[in-house]
Amino acid sequence: MKTNPVLQLWLAFGSLSVLAQSSEWGQCGGIGWSGAQTCVSGTTCTTINSYYSQCLPGSNPVSSSSITTVPPSSVPPTSVTPTSPTTTATAPTSPTGACSTPLTLPGFNNAALPNPFLFNDGTPVQTKEDWTCRRAQIAALIQGYEAGFLPPKPSTLTGSFSESGNTGTLAITASNGGPSISFSSTITYPSGTAPADGWPLIIAYEGGSIPIPAGIAVLNYANSDMAQQDTTASRGLGTFYNLYGSSANASAMTAWVWGVSRIIDILEETPTAKINTQRIGVTGCSRDGKGALMAGAFEPRIALTIPQESGSGGDAGWRISLYEQNQGSVVQTATEIVTENVWFSPSFNNYVNNLNVLPYDHHSLLALVAPRGLIAFENTDYVWLSPVSAFGCETGARTVYQALGVLENHGFEQVGGHAHCAWPSSLTPALDAFINKFLLGQNVSTDEWSSNMVFNGVTWNQAQWINWETPTLT
Repeated sequence: MKTNPVLQLWLAFGSLSVLAQSSEWGQCGGIGWSGAQTCVSGTTCTTINSYYSQCLPGSNPVSSSSITTVPPSSVPPTSVTPTSPTTTATAPTSPTGACSTPLTLPGFNNAALPNPFLFNDGTPVQTKEDWTCRRAQIAALIQGYEAGFLPPKPSTLTGSFSESGNTGTLAITASNGGPSISFSSTITYPSGTAPADGWPLIIAYEGGSIPIPAGIAVLNYANSDMAQQDTTASRGLGTFYNLYGSSANASAMTAWVWGVSRIIDILEETPTAKINTQRIGVTGCSRDGKGALMAGAFEPRIALTIPQESGSGGDAGWRISLYEQNQGSVVQTATEIVTENVWFSPSFNNYVNNLNVLPYDHHSLLALVAPRGLIAFENTDYVWLSPVSAFGCETGARTVYQALGVLENHGFEQVGGHAHCAWPSSLTPALDAFINKFLLGQNVSTDEWSSNMVFNGVTWNQAQWINWETPTLT
C-alpha cells in the first residue's frame, strides 16, 4: 500500500496551529518568542536550545533529531500553484490543519530573490507562528530541488564515550534493521573543571579554521568520511551511503547534516561527555562552510552557525552569482558547481540552467537558521566566492531576522586582505561576540554587520533583487 505523499509531508513537518496552543512540531518558546507557549494534547514543549523550544510528540520531553525532513524525491511531490497574495489570509493548511510542504512548485518563475514572507500559495506570513510553517515549506523546497532527502533518526542509534586527558572520543553506531555503520569523532576540551551543565561545543567540519576562545570544547567532524567530496565520482560514497545505499538522493552536504544530528543525539544521551547540548555551534570554511551552513539551517539544536568563506552554494545564492558572471566576474555558478563535486543532489542538475524556477534562493537557506545565532564571514579578495551574491543573500536573510525582532542575532563580516580560509585578527571581536552570547550565555552586543563593498566592478542594486517590504511578525 502506497503512503499518501501529502500525509508523508505532513508527518515530516508537522502542522501549524491557528489556535492558542502550538501544534505538534510547532515552536512553543525561546528567547524572543512571543507566540503560544503551550502545546496541543499528546505533545510536550521541549527546549531545543535557548532560542528554540518545540512541541514534540509524547507526554514527556524527548530528544529532537532531524525534524525538518521530507520524503525521498522518488515520492511524487504535491504542488501548490502560487497565487496573488491577500492581506487577510492565514497560513495554508490541509483539511486536517497541517502545514502544506510540497517538494516543488511547478509554474514558479521569478528572476529576483523570492519573497521569504509569502507562503507557497502566495498568502503572506503575518505572525511568528506563521514563520514556523513557512520555514518548513522552505526546508522542503530546498530538499526537493537541490539537497535531497534528509533521513530522520535511524531506528537504532547507540554510542559510547571514552576520555584521555583533555580529549575524548565519541563513537556512534547506527542501523535501520539491516546493515549498520559506525563512526567516531574526537572532542578536545578546555582546561579546568567543566561547568555543571557541561562545556559549550563547536562542531568543526574537518577541524575548522576559526580561532576558538577559551571555555569552548571542539569536536573535529570528519565530514568527508561521512560523504566523500573529491569529484563527481564521489557520488554515493561514504559512511552515510553505506547505511542508506549508494543511490540515495541525499547530497554530500545533506549526509553531513545527518551525521551532525546523530552526534547531537548521542551527546544528549551521554552526560559523561560533559557537553552542554543547548550551547552547540557549527563551523567550516569554503566547501565545509557550505556544509556548516546546511547543518545550522536543518538542525534546530544548533545555537550558533558560523560559515566561513562559503561562497556560491553557501551564503551566496544562485541568481546573483549568475548575474555576477554575466557582468564579467569569474565566479562559481550553479552550472559549474554541479560538474565539480557532489555537494548537491543529482536532481539539482535539472534546474541549474533555469534558476528562475527555484522558489527560493540561498537567502532562504540562511533564513532557516533564524531566530538562532548566525554570523558569516566572506573574503572579497577571492572573486570566485561571489561577493555580490553573498552580500545580497545575507541582506535578504537579514529581513527575516528583522521581522522576527532578533536582528542582533544575525551578523556578517565581508573583508579582504587575507588568504582563503586564513583568519584576520580584525574579525576576532565579531566572532567572539557571537560565541560569548550564544555559546557562553553572556549579555553582550552582537551588532556586527559590515562589508568593504569591493565587488570587482559589479554594482549591487538592492531594488533589483529584494522587492518585498519587511513585515513585523507578531
